[in-house]
Amino acid sequence: MFDLIIIGGGPAGYVAAERAGSKGLKVVLFEKKTMGGVCLNEGCIPTKALLYSAKMYEHALEGEQFGILADNVSFDYGKMVARKNKLVRKLVGGVKMKMKSNKVEVVEGEAVLESRSDEGVVVSCNGKKYTGKNVLISTGSEASVPPIPGLEEAGDVILTNREILEMKERPESLVVIGGGVIGMEFACFYQGLGTQVTVVEMLPEILGGLDGEVSAMVRDYFAKKGIDFHLQAKVTKVDGNKVTFEKDGKSETVEGEKILLSVGRRPVTKGVGLENLNIELDRGGIKVDEKMRTNVANVFAAGDVTGFSLLAHTASREGEVVVNNLTGGDDVMSYKAIPGVVYITPEVAGVGETEETAKEKGLSYKTAKLPMTYAGRFAIENERFSGFCKVLIGDKYGEILGVHMFGNPSSEMIYGACLAIEQEMTLEEMKKVVFPHPTVSEIFKEVIFSEFK
Repeated sequence: MFDLIIIGGGPAGYVAAERAGSKGLKVVLFEKKTMGGVCLNEGCIPTKALLYSAKMYEHALEGEQFGILADNVSFDYGKMVARKNKLVRKLVGGVKMKMKSNKVEVVEGEAVLESRSDEGVVVSCNGKKYTGKNVLISTGSEASVPPIPGLEEAGDVILTNREILEMKERPESLVVIGGGVIGMEFACFYQGLGTQVTVVEMLPEILGGLDGEVSAMVRDYFAKKGIDFHLQAKVTKVDGNKVTFEKDGKSETVEGEKILLSVGRRPVTKGVGLENLNIELDRGGIKVDEKMRTNVANVFAAGDVTGFSLLAHTASREGEVVVNNLTGGDDVMSYKAIPGVVYITPEVAGVGETEETAKEKGLSYKTAKLPMTYAGRFAIENERFSGFCKVLIGDKYGEILGVHMFGNPSSEMIYGACLAIEQEMTLEEMKKVVFPHPTVSEIFKEVIFSEFK
């Protein structure tokens, strides 16, 4: 009898396993592919490894601005991919070591929920049955494939985030269907290496969900660098390496050596045996409460499979909530300060309310914004780019509602805004925080003092 059975070894599953094992619970974790899930093997880590290589290449090309002279700067795509693969193997090995050190039993195979009784929940895998007092379902998500005519016939011209990471050579041209975070990260990576990139997005703006002003600035920046954007464009068919879409009542066609499908992800709920326990779904994902409990006692769900916040850091925190409640705590999941980051160069990061969501909720707020160059460290490290930082403040209490940035290293600074929002810090409280100087993070305080006297 196990205290906790975990189905899925991604950020929700392996973090929950580590925490539960460290607290003395008897844990078994099932993973049908590779430990670390999509994030570590097909998403967060490999894409960021490639993006960092592209960043280094771009810095080398622009070194003259900083007094660094280099001739014949070039890149080796094969070495970039090899480095990416090496990093993934290293980090997967690290996760496996964590499981071992916390006495978590790891079983390779596809686990299926069989039944539930007074004794516990029964799960089968590789012809063997396992019984646990509690079960955590963390099967993650997979790339959505829309029913576009011609997709299947196009064969290996069509890529998802999985196949594009396995390419051995850089394509000369790439059409990206979908201008969300994943699509834009790949678009910017390949554009930086000289690929002609076209982005076709059905919505009025790329990076939906981020602050609209920031999204528009990102699009304008990369349009000037050479990415061709088509907004409010609905793809109607694919014919080999050609993508046809409707825009402004007219039909247009673009071509690419490869076509990347990046129109979102969907929870993996099939083949898990949810129907055997009558687990309730909601909008394609498993329905849970604030403690990550499903409608079935002692069965929990965390991560992308809930279909709510499809981010690795959200998944990890949700896994922690489950374990904390199983070990005597009283923990609930909060989504009010979940950061969103786009790891392009320059980076984009935001947390809390955007102007769009604040208006939708009828919140009374005021904004302040400044170029990042108001922070001395940013001016030192950047040439010909000003960046941007916006802060939203609630009118009634003066609380921090949202923070949105465009410029490096936004991803490393946004946690400070997360803390402020999660702890409901006010404008006056933030003014008393001492920031190190000179750092780019000072832009947060510069914005606050610039407008909110």
